[in-house]
Amino acid sequence: MISNQISRIPDGRRLYAIGDIHGRSDLLQELHQKILKDASDASNLLKHIVYLGDYIDRGPCSQQVINLLLHDIPDGFTPTYLLGNHEAMLLDFLDTASSGQNWLYNGGDATLMSYEIDEGILSQAIDYANLQSTLKNSLPAAHISFLNSLELSYDCGDYFFCHAGVKPSLSLDTQSKDDLLWIRDEFLYCSTQLEKIIVHGHSISDKVAFYPHRIGVDTGAWFSDQLSALVLEGSEQRVISTGG
Repeated sequence: MISNQISRIPDGRRLYAIGDIHGRSDLLQELHQKILKDASDASNLLKHIVYLGDYIDRGPCSQQVINLLLHDIPDGFTPTYLLGNHEAMLLDFLDTASSGQNWLYNGGDATLMSYEIDEGILSQAIDYANLQSTLKNSLPAAHISFLNSLELSYDCGDYFFCHAGVKPSLSLDTQSKDDLLWIRDEFLYCSTQLEKIIVHGHSISDKVAFYPHRIGVDTGAWFSDQLSALVLEGSEQRVISTGG
């Protein structure tokens, strides 16, 4: 077991973990620029960005966020893209039309509008099969491929990265997809030390939240205008955010 004070990533690299973006392409562009500036002194290091999921929904520009992730990653950085529960809901809807109500309730309507799907289709009596077909025809093939390629977790040194968190009673290599994408209280309020420090999004805090067993990086970008990145290098931990 490790403590937050001595956790490390391997020498020779700098890692940036970006929290939930939720359709705020403007903030993602701003944060990318801040990361580039921050990394100007790291030409001799391996530079890595881990995106913690929830790229879509709620905010107005989900399509544009995915375009940025596909085509505008800062030069010299290796990206890792994790699956969020919102991407999982969209993928579920593409497979099963009846799951659309849950997705729309959780902000999927903003994603539909970002793909220029007529708001008229979002009536009170929604034909989910028709909406599913319309979305399939509207999503670029590259976006579908991107969504299907998203990873559930990433491991680096003394840190474990996932979207929501982990079930404390299970080892990191036996976590379920459902917990990695959705867990809250059992993980957030865990009082025992875990195998590694869990870096996650999903649960909003006013600023990046540091605890002995976890670091929460979701600062509610879609409504707060603050998109945050945790920066890790050796045993150092610091934060870069938009708006400041």
